[in-house]
Amino acid sequence: MTNLASTGLALVGVQASDDVQTAGIPVDLASTTYRLLYRLITGPLYAGDLLDISGDARVTNDCGYPGGTRYTIGVGWHLWAYSYTDPARSAGPWWRISQLMGDNVDATRHHMPLHISTLYRVPDDWPPGHRMAICLRADAHSTAWKSNGGNDVLTVDAGYGQLIVRRWAAAPEPAPCLCAQPAA
Repeated sequence: MTNLASTGLALVGVQASDDVQTAGIPVDLASTTYRLLYRLITGPLYAGDLLDISGDARVTNDCGYPGGTRYTIGVGWHLWAYSYTDPARSAGPWWRISQLMGDNVDATRHHMPLHISTLYRVPDDWPPGHRMAICLRADAHSTAWKSNGGNDVLTVDAGYGQLIVRRWAAAPEPAPCLCAQPAA
């Protein structure tokens, strides 16, 4: 079991993004065809920084409506990261930084909130000052995915989510006092 603590660290920044990166998640059979829901590019990071990350999203199951077959869809979601050394590059390599989350959304439930949070320690070999992309990704899968021709999409609802990263780092040294000194 890993134990992470903020002892000796101070909250030095908070970033948030509510820019949805995709309108929908294609439904298929595989549980490894993730789509990017939210992405946030951190400021400069250093080995040992602690990132307190939380993400929320909402999906809607309108698959088969109207006139088609309604069915239950499994949704898996997780937090991922990659080094943001080249702004034009988002192909990775990626690594998962959170536990796996999952739930099912059927036609009756219709809307399903997705929530996730994790604490992630920046690795010891992290290049000083490099930035990191933090991403909330999700997958939609079902054994009934071909019921309506195999082109169903789980809707990602804009306006119902956000990705937040709180950076904890070594507490800065206090600034020297520049107060007026009494004359001797």
